[in-house]
Amino acid sequence: MSERIEELLNKVNLNWKVRTEPIRTNSGIDLHGYSAIIREDTLTPLSIRSDGYHPFQNHELLELLDRVSQQTGLPIHKGGSFGDGGKVYIQLKSNDLKLGKDKIEGYVTGINSFDGSTSLAFGNANLTISCQNTFFAAYREVQSKVRHTKNMGIKIDEICRGIEGFLEEEKVIFNNIKKISEVKIDQKVKDLVTRMLFNVDRQVDLQDEEAISTVTRNKMTRFYVDLNGELQEKGDNLWGLFSGVTKYTTHSLSKEDNTEAKLFGVYGNRERQIFNELVEMV
Repeated sequence: MSERIEELLNKVNLNWKVRTEPIRTNSGIDLHGYSAIIREDTLTPLSIRSDGYHPFQNHELLELLDRVSQQTGLPIHKGGSFGDGGKVYIQLKSNDLKLGKDKIEGYVTGINSFDGSTSLAFGNANLTISCQNTFFAAYREVQSKVRHTKNMGIKIDEICRGIEGFLEEEKVIFNNIKKISEVKIDQKVKDLVTRMLFNVDRQVDLQDEEAISTVTRNKMTRFYVDLNGELQEKGDNLWGLFSGVTKYTTHSLSKEDNTEAKLFGVYGNRERQIFNELVEMV
């Protein structure tokens, strides 16, 4: 490993490896064909995988993305891990959009896992600087995704082509943000977004306190506070409405870092559905 890669690993807190260990039950039975994936620095078990599984180590991921960075010109921005290290991510800095007082920064996020949840994958992540709202707009595995096998056969050119596709998608996303910023909203659209965000059936009256649980009602109240603040700042338009959604999911939904939930969780999926729904209205 080069000094440059080790320095980058330290910078993003990913300078650690995993190893495989055999599994034995309390009664002394060996589970042939399966191994435990152990994080070496903390001795944390991350998953149980078949013996055909070969971990793609953090330094290999960073070496790959460093080569991608050099070929695409996108600098490595930051990285980290989720939970105890079951999933790791590294971001490349892409382009920006200036919209009024907002600066929407674009990133391409590379994801890898040791818990079996995903193979190497990439997605667009956008950060609205005005209030640090995060939105993962197009998370998906690239066509050149790789399996955790002995001969993973990663082709740098294929990865770069996949990222070029994300950069084209980013242009579309930025263009759609501009479009929705020009469309006024009414109460009907606000109610639609509220229902989508909190999974409230269309037949339920949002003003009926007995039809909606106290927990959901409290969440909605917090969302309306965030929404009104964004509408006052960005205008009574679809972009202000969507910014209310991302402000709530970024800052009010959880006091902890919810990046993992934004990528893989229910609210991340709902955000993407809401964004697509608003774009369809333009």
